Amino acid sequence: MTTSGSGYQVKYENYQLGRTQFEIRSLLDRQQFHDPLGTAAAAGISSASWPLFGMVWPSARMLANAMQTQDILDKRILEVGCGLGLASLVLQRRLGDITASDRHPLTQLFLNENARINCLPQVKYQTGQWDRSNPALGRFDLIIASDVLYERCHPEMLAGFLDRHAQEDATIIVVDPDRGNRNAFTRAMQRLGYAADLQRASATQITGEAYKGHLLTLRR
Repeated sequence: MTTSGSGYQVKYENYQLGRTQFEIRSLLDRQQFHDPLGTAAAAGISSASWPLFGMVWPSARMLANAMQTQDILDKRILEVGCGLGLASLVLQRRLGDITASDRHPLTQLFLNENARINCLPQVKYQTGQWDRSNPALGRFDLIIASDVLYERCHPEMLAGFLDRHAQEDATIIVVDPDRGNRNAFTRAMQRLGYAADLQRASATQITGEAYKGHLLTLRR
């Protein structure tokens, strides 16, 4: 089903995660764009990349599925580049201490609406700019992300951001659809003292569609 947003078109779709179903409000397609005040442009988001936050990407589904069984007891958790925050919603339903972060100006609006329509409390949210100081975020025991390495400048920026916000004994989990920047990111994290464990992700998404990618786990 589609409906009009404020200057952009949206749709509602259901996603089955284990025994739980989530209804997700997303952008209708990648042709959407609405930045009348230039807020996204000021955050470094081009018109071409503007709609990317509003899609439910395959890697986001893989991460959300993994978060159904991840150990979250007594852990402060951060989802980086959360987009629509499907993994954050899973953790919110599991009563995890989850904070979602992204730089897109509409992320929090969509995240709040998706929490509401799934009868969940609002997910804690902080704007996260990888190349800037984010003192309000603090440090976390578990940091998760999916499909965040799609530009050549991302490995170094993301590595620095993660290191600034990771506790000494933190675990970092990144789901990557075999983009070409993962090796550079892994090397950047290793230079910061993190050990990397790379495992092939399931060949099948929760939708039954094929998936090609890896699960990268990092620990200091």
